[in-house]
Amino acid sequence: MAKLEDLAERVDRLVLRHQELKRTSAIIEQQLQAVTLERDSLRSRLAAARARIDALLARLPAETAAPAPHKEPGA
Repeated sequence: MAKLEDLAERVDRLVLRHQELKRTSAIIEQQLQAVTLERDSLRSRLAAARARIDALLARLPAETAAPAPHKEPGA
């Protein structure tokens, strides 16, 4: 009977371990969802910032010629 009791104890431990792993998995899935939402938000903010920078760059005057080099007096 000792073998049967040992087996029952091992099964109980396996059931407990399985429950722990399910809880851990659920927590990790929640964290993944939160991080995914944060990543998507950051991507959206980055795209908006890029669009604003592109709009500002488009408003800058185009360079037509390089400025003349500065000459020191008396040179």
